[in-house]
Amino acid sequence: MVAASKKTINSIGTVLANAKLPMKERFRALFTLKNLGGNLAIENISKCFTDKSVLLKHELAYCLGQMRDEYAIPYLIEVLKDVKQEPMVRHEAAEALGAIGKKDVVPILEEYRNDPVVELAETCQLALGRLLLSKSEANIENIYGSVDPAPPSEIKSLEELERILNDDNENLFNRYKAMFSLRDIASPESIVILSKALSRGSALFKHEIAFVLGQLQSPLSVPYLKESLTDESQNDMVRHECAEALGAIATDDCYDILKKYLNDQKVVVKESCEVALDMCDYENCSDFQYADTLEKVTS
Repeated sequence: MVAASKKTINSIGTVLANAKLPMKERFRALFTLKNLGGNLAIENISKCFTDKSVLLKHELAYCLGQMRDEYAIPYLIEVLKDVKQEPMVRHEAAEALGAIGKKDVVPILEEYRNDPVVELAETCQLALGRLLLSKSEANIENIYGSVDPAPPSEIKSLEELERILNDDNENLFNRYKAMFSLRDIASPESIVILSKALSRGSALFKHEIAFVLGQLQSPLSVPYLKESLTDESQNDMVRHECAEALGAIATDDCYDILKKYLNDQKVVVKESCEVALDMCDYENCSDFQYADTLEKVTS
């Protein structure tokens, strides 16, 4: 964590909260606060759950989970319980509670594990599964630096991992474990297996597939991500995650695809493409830091 004054943290929070600014600038401010950490950063992030942007609120919850600071738990529980919040936001709050890893949240996750909102119910089930892990399993590190909803499977056979990944009757937690194993193998074969899985399963499952494809940053997955992004029958959370994955891969093809959807009728897709194009620019420039708002507010 980088040290910063209260004034500086609040200044970054002001950027995050400013709805008049482009979403790409607000995202950079958000990830700057995530990197700074601490109670004040969490407070600045959490106060933005009243924003109109579903995408931003989803990302607020994601960042709070990745920070793994129990100070964020009351804010996340409030979002999870708020039926006026969009499913995509409530789902991410539940996932964040699992990522933080405090067993105190088991009762609230149990309360929503059979919620009629399928994405929320499945996320609570996954989060509960994560909280049952041993400390060593829960703290497995990966090269992407992410806190994942499930640990990688111990299975190494691509054929067996593919079978589990695509088995709709298999426990969802086990399918996620197979997913993260395939990501960690990171071979052309495993990337194609993951990419093909974008065409099956629940919205939650497909959105996580898109997320790991963004982490892998392989051009092999671009045609599959494009197909899901352009499919307007897909759930918004799937299309949004496909857009962000294309932004991380950042090839010329990705630029072209994302530009076509900058004016999509679904606001969350439109904003995701804006943020993804900014990520494309970052991936193709010499800038050292994506979360650069600290430098901007102190210069």
